[in-house]
Amino acid sequence: MESISQLSAIQSERTPYAVVFALDGINGIQTARTLAKRGIPVIGLASNPKHPFCRTKICKKIIITDTLDNKVITALEVLGPKLGQKAVLFPCNNIEVQLVSRNRERLVNWYHIILSDPEVDELLMDKASFYSYAQKEGLSIPRTFVLKDKLDAEQAAKELSFPCILKPSIRLIEWEQNSSLKAYKVFTAEELLALYNQCQKWSKDLIVQEWIEGPDSNIYTCYCYFGVDSEPLVTFVTRKLRQWPAERGDGCLSEECRNDEVLRETVRLFKKVHLRGLGYLELKLDSRTGKYLIVEPNIGRPSNKSALAEASGVELVYTMYCDALGWALPGNRIQKYETGKWIYLRRDLLSAFYYWRRGELTLMDWCRSLRGICLEALFSWSDPAPFWYDLIFAFGKYILQKKRRKDNFREPFPGIL
Repeated sequence: MESISQLSAIQSERTPYAVVFALDGINGIQTARTLAKRGIPVIGLASNPKHPFCRTKICKKIIITDTLDNKVITALEVLGPKLGQKAVLFPCNNIEVQLVSRNRERLVNWYHIILSDPEVDELLMDKASFYSYAQKEGLSIPRTFVLKDKLDAEQAAKELSFPCILKPSIRLIEWEQNSSLKAYKVFTAEELLALYNQCQKWSKDLIVQEWIEGPDSNIYTCYCYFGVDSEPLVTFVTRKLRQWPAERGDGCLSEECRNDEVLRETVRLFKKVHLRGLGYLELKLDSRTGKYLIVEPNIGRPSNKSALAEASGVELVYTMYCDALGWALPGNRIQKYETGKWIYLRRDLLSAFYYWRRGELTLMDWCRSLRGICLEALFSWSDPAPFWYDLIFAFGKYILQKKRRKDNFREPFPGIL
């Protein structure tokens, strides 16, 4: 591992590099492994040299730099001329997608950047902009308020039905530094106002939406890749079975499935806005109405289930690499609707324990849910260190958390994500 100031010579490769960041995140490590299995040389960028995922041995080089602000753009500018030929850029979280989108002119000489036009990126990355667009276009979303100030929060508290969800319009670095959660579930008007006062310092705008009733297994996601003409070149539909944190986190057990309504809604939305590149749309089936409601879109990056698509024979990430270089696209781009499952075992154990304590999951139910697992998020016989270091790191973090004061919202296992 090297800092950008210590960067030594880069070995020339016949095959263009893939530059993956943030390697120290589940999206990053899985993307790096997916590409490396194809024989593609991978350079990883990470913020934390001590992160478990930086123990991987599949990268040709790991460069340590802050990936959550403009320092990563400077690092990419330094790296670019050393690569010998243009590399394909894979930002792996929302902050990085936004940084690349806003600085693409500084990078385009050295990297293939597969993103939509800047205004499309901003529309789909900023939840306030997207929900405004969705309301104007008549898309099915839960009742939503954008909170720009305390008066907005007070008005929402009067009009909303509870429970509801509070989340940032964009998860920028201030949110990441202060909260490990994507969103908070709120049960009363008083709690909403108290939480608004706490969180408004971390995000320019906040979003509050009525809760969509239904279990985790009502959440479906369509992952896709759109070509230069905004036509879908790959689609892949999954369903969450469990997530962590429970009810409003990332999927920790998911399965591929067929859902034509979710597929149609995803393709219709992304074609209409002229998406280019990777994107996915999450929808949830409302148990009260039987309608699918849009939770949120994400664009420009792989997700943690991109690896499930690849393991199921649908070459989602590899299609982006080939398309960026103008190569022939891989032949395996059509979902076969088999029964593959993806699990992040450590987080799924936390989620299963949470539901077991609530009397909603038995040990036998959990064992049955593991049938058909085709991919564990981190375990690899050829690259085992990230899996084991992740377990050790999480255990150490849990011990430290037990010594601290519990937070006001009494999250189970706070901070262990």
